[in-house]
Amino acid sequence: MVSFKNYLSLVKFSHTIFALPFALFGFFLGTFDKIAPIDWSIFLLVLLDMVWARNAAMAFNRYLDRHIDSQNERTIIRDIPSGKITPVAAFIFVLFNVLAFLATTYFINRLTFYLAPVALLVILGYSYTKRYTALCHLVLGLGLSLAPIGAYLAVVGEFDWVPVLLSFAVLFWVSGFDIIYALQDENFDKQMKLKSIPVLIGAKGALVLSKILHLFSVLFLISVGIRGEFSWIYWIGFGVFSSLLFYQHTIVKFNDLSKVNLAFFTTNGVASVLFGLLSILDLLVRM
Repeated sequence: MVSFKNYLSLVKFSHTIFALPFALFGFFLGTFDKIAPIDWSIFLLVLLDMVWARNAAMAFNRYLDRHIDSQNERTIIRDIPSGKITPVAAFIFVLFNVLAFLATTYFINRLTFYLAPVALLVILGYSYTKRYTALCHLVLGLGLSLAPIGAYLAVVGEFDWVPVLLSFAVLFWVSGFDIIYALQDENFDKQMKLKSIPVLIGAKGALVLSKILHLFSVLFLISVGIRGEFSWIYWIGFGVFSSLLFYQHTIVKFNDLSKVNLAFFTTNGVASVLFGLLSILDLLVRM
């Protein structure tokens, strides 16, 4: 029997730390713009939707890639190739989370419910992209970038420039660090005829492109701070986030990937949490 712990491992639940702070930022930004008290029922629904969406996306990726993962020395220990979770159990888990996601958006507002299938198309469709295009990293970034704008729409029910700019920042941030992560599988991906930026332009070129994408992320965060008229609290968070992005590029070299996991999880996780907390604090102080 599959345990709850196995499912948490399947979806790498700890990696929720990447998008969740930005989703919460989007929620509080919407509350601030709406000039209304915090709606804790919507807050709970937003949290649930984050969980359902990420669970569905990650479990589907593991289900779809199970044969590929079983041939990769780095991924053969994952839950499906190692036999901890059967493919059928994983697929049922995907369906449950997809239905839960749709049901939750129904109780938020009409716009989020109508846009929910589009979000699912992006986050589930990502799993196919590395079979066809090296731009798969950007599709992953697009999937996570839906978190802040989705949370904002859950509160306000209409689009605005600041959350859109924030979503672009997330898109380029995630795309950049996913390219770094993909460096580990460059040779394997070539053997399997899979697509990625490292396969397309090599490790050295991939790191250069990752830096460019992270520069775009920083520029969009600057535009968020200016257009949103944030205070010094936001700018401290921005400084921490930008510094950690710069730091990860100093510890990963095209000929030395020993610190990829430090750059991928620890550095980006800390950057996301600290930026999210300080940005939300800025809004709470002004509310």
